[in-house]
Amino acid sequence: MSVSWAAYRRARRRSRQAWAVLGTLSVALVAAVVWFFTAGQFVVAEPAVSGPSEAPVFDPAWMKPVFPPRPVPDGSAVAALEGLAVKGRAPKNNYQRTAFGPAWQDADRNGCDTRNDILRRDLREVVFAKGSKCKVAAGVMHEPYLGRMATFTRGAETSKDVQIDHVVALGDAWQKGAQQLTPKERQNLANDPLNLIAADGPANQEKSASDAASWLPKNKALRCHYVARQISVKAAYGLWVTQPEKDAMARVLSACPQQRTIAAR
Repeated sequence: MSVSWAAYRRARRRSRQAWAVLGTLSVALVAAVVWFFTAGQFVVAEPAVSGPSEAPVFDPAWMKPVFPPRPVPDGSAVAALEGLAVKGRAPKNNYQRTAFGPAWQDADRNGCDTRNDILRRDLREVVFAKGSKCKVAAGVMHEPYLGRMATFTRGAETSKDVQIDHVVALGDAWQKGAQQLTPKERQNLANDPLNLIAADGPANQEKSASDAASWLPKNKALRCHYVARQISVKAAYGLWVTQPEKDAMARVLSACPQQRTIAAR
């Protein structure tokens, strides 16, 4: 009798375990079906965003060059990266934006301030303000940092949607050699078209003064160009990189070893 009772208890236990497994599977199946019909099918159907792999640099038809202290080294970005000094950050407690001159001046003396120069360079279907051949009022662009279409409309509440990003942030430059530049050289760094890209406003704010070790564009197709552009700016203005920054740049360039440096010419 005792053997039969033990067998009965084992059978009952196995039965309960089997029902528990079936219950778990049923819940998972229902959850999967709900996900598919509420969100999953749309995720699968959503087309992938393909962003630009480069950003504009220079248009000789109406822009004039801004001259850095030294030319951008011609050749591979990897080689140029190896040519940059590696040091720690200098203090930032004495940083002032005014050390780079007034914002958005006409540094290249083409009759138009730098912000409008870059908007004109980077936007398509550009509309100028009434009576002006310089002041950009509207345009569209395939925004490089997020890889999606964006619209610029000048206005108190809308101008900030498209901002002009310093590829090498001025705060970062200040901590990596710009303190040793002359006021004129710092002014050129802040207005050099090589160091400027029109970009999504929130993305630019998110980047702030970050270097490549802490921020890269979400549009991965642009990263090789973006890092090569940072390297080119730093080489031209005698700025250095930190070791984590260099490591981050090298990781990006490992996917595009043929990437060349970039110059405004």
